[in-house]
Amino acid sequence: MGKNNSQFVCQNCGAKYSKWVGHCSNCDAWNTIIEDLVVSEITGKNAIAQAKTSGKILKFTKINDISVSSDKERLKTEFAGLNEVLGGGILKGSVTLLAGQPGIGKSTILMQICAEITKKHHVLYVSGEESASQVKMRATRLGANSDKLVFASSTSGNDIAKTISSGDFELVIVDSIQTLAINEIASAPGTVSQITNAGNLIIQAAKSTDTAVIIVGHVTKEGTLAGPKVLEHLVDVVINFEGDRYGGFKTIRAVKNRFGPTSEAAIFEMNEKGLSEVQNPSAALLAERQNTDGSIILATLEGTRPLLVEIQALCTPTNFGYPKRAASGFDLNRLNLLIAVIEQRTKLNLSDKDIFLNVVGGIKVKDSAADLAVCLAIASAAAGRKLSEEYVVFGEVGLGGEIRSAFRPDQRISEAKKLGFKHAIAPATIRDPFVVPVKDLRHTLIKYVNK
Repeated sequence: MGKNNSQFVCQNCGAKYSKWVGHCSNCDAWNTIIEDLVVSEITGKNAIAQAKTSGKILKFTKINDISVSSDKERLKTEFAGLNEVLGGGILKGSVTLLAGQPGIGKSTILMQICAEITKKHHVLYVSGEESASQVKMRATRLGANSDKLVFASSTSGNDIAKTISSGDFELVIVDSIQTLAINEIASAPGTVSQITNAGNLIIQAAKSTDTAVIIVGHVTKEGTLAGPKVLEHLVDVVINFEGDRYGGFKTIRAVKNRFGPTSEAAIFEMNEKGLSEVQNPSAALLAERQNTDGSIILATLEGTRPLLVEIQALCTPTNFGYPKRAASGFDLNRLNLLIAVIEQRTKLNLSDKDIFLNVVGGIKVKDSAADLAVCLAIASAAAGRKLSEEYVVFGEVGLGGEIRSAFRPDQRISEAKKLGFKHAIAPATIRDPFVVPVKDLRHTLIKYVNK
């Protein structure tokens, strides 16, 4: 016999409380506690005592007797870069979570995927957010007018799972997981319990029928998935859609992939025909560059792809007692650390200056080898002196001011040569005639900035 119990659950981490509180002590988030109604808690007997006698012995199979199909079919999209991110395409029976902020282009790229896959396979597009007419207009604009593409409007996790279990479709797209609810749980859609259980139900249906499923997930303003972190553990593939929703380049990268690499990334741009893959992003990112003080070209990596991006720094006299630091496309904490290294190891005074850092094109740089380029950009802006157009820069900066080696330097150098650069300011550990070797930050700034 069960009873209804009201509990309060953090929508960020899933922590449970007996009463409402404004601050979650588990994840340190504010205003994320929402009341949740849970049915069927065990009363009378202890749950552990019941579980000890209710189980049964598992059926098992020798590991050598299990057959594995290595040539399982993958559904190819029209984007070669996206196929690489996915490990060769969308694997049948896999569940992929596509996460991104509103307006970034999730629905657009999904419809373009439908346009390609419906040439050979049947696809179901389920939306709990848009009407049939809205989806129809997007499909017409992006060339997804096919009889093999069908649409359903639903927010019922039960109905969607039942439809997937029918086995009538090779690919099912669910937009989005935050709108779904299952009948057995009384809480509202978007709560931790609803997202977790609806996700589990859909995953079970996909595995039982070998149907590929793509689930759309929204993100918070901090860039993390809205809802429980456990959803990322349940699915097979997690891909993040990043970038500026109003322009610039957009990046799709794999955060998790059970069937392929997690180091790949694909770069896109939005136009009137939808999203198109950028074939030569380095040239596109540098096309409008003006060589001024504070402008440095970084040779970085997006996954395994070499990429040249412009790092811009601006130093202005502070109007207040506390200098301001701001960064776009670069980690702010890392920026503050590098500023501290510059001040301590090179004696360059930045305490009276506001510092602003920007990575051009909406690219988010997470490469540790960007340190040297950032330091040179800041020093160049502070001194009002520009670096020669012949140079690209890469290398990690340690707390002692030493310049450390970078991952895959040969690919970075090769990309710089293709775009006509003459030299690379890089760690001395790299043995290449193209590289101008540097060992510590102080001597590097003196040689290339303080002229």
